[in-house]
Amino acid sequence: MSRVVVLDYGSGNLRSAERAMVRAGADVTVTDDLALALEADGLVVPGVGAYAACVAGLLALGGDATIRERLRRERPVLGICVGAQIMFGYGDEHGTHTEGLGLLPGGVTRLKAPVVPHMGWSPVAVAPGSVLFDGVEGERFYFVHSYAARPWDAPGVTTATHGEEFVAAVEAGALSVTQFHPEKSGDAGARLLRNWVATL
Repeated sequence: MSRVVVLDYGSGNLRSAERAMVRAGADVTVTDDLALALEADGLVVPGVGAYAACVAGLLALGGDATIRERLRRERPVLGICVGAQIMFGYGDEHGTHTEGLGLLPGGVTRLKAPVVPHMGWSPVAVAPGSVLFDGVEGERFYFVHSYAARPWDAPGVTTATHGEEFVAAVEAGALSVTQFHPEKSGDAGARLLRNWVATL
């Protein structure tokens, strides 16, 4: 059974992520222990709330260095919601510009849509050859967000649309991120998480 750490850095919906990963077949530990986070088969970085607060919590713990070292070793990392957003270069939120980890290009800005936040079930345009979305290419996923990154021309970028096209998920080597909440996305989200665990 693959060992997965859900990183506790003060900014995540930890228990729902933990339960979802258990259902996906992983042996799950919720912890702020960076040694465990580094050595686990998979690391999940959840995130809720403000971009700046999530970045601050991660930096205070030193989790950014652990994420970078895992990726250097090609060890899988999964970012969810704001935990996905902080992997990009920056976030502009509530008039505040915050540097992100810069592991993915571009930044996270407010959606240009008639109704914000984007809340509810939406389809996604799955990247060709996706491993995460194998078996759930035509499904809807659950989103709750007002900010998002914009797509760029690269393999592994899955998109969705709410007023404008935005990044719904990215698969970039050992780093995977989802703007939506797979743990709240029913059977489709459960299948996606099982797909991720199967790669560990």
